[in-house]
Amino acid sequence: MTTKQGIRMHCPSHPGGFVKTEIIEPLGLTVTAAALVLGVTRPALSALLNERASLSPEMALRIEKAFGVSMDTLVRMQASYDVALLRKQKPAIQVRRYIPA
Repeated sequence: MTTKQGIRMHCPSHPGGFVKTEIIEPLGLTVTAAALVLGVTRPALSALLNERASLSPEMALRIEKAFGVSMDTLVRMQASYDVALLRKQKPAIQVRRYIPA
């Protein structure tokens, strides 16, 4: 965790981990069964649940329609996760600061 202006900052959760622990596992679904419900391939869902793939808006909509979890919430989770990762990479991203003449 880092500290910024006296507030402890942490990396937001990946939405795949949230879907896995808060939806799929409590319902007792296997990845295969959940993929069938969502109409996606098992490898695609597995990659999301194991945090190897980002959540697409389409997948978020599928999850909303199947399980009732807000698509907007899931997409915001992904955006927050992406921003946090990018902030960690900030020093490695080289740009030249624009200074108007």
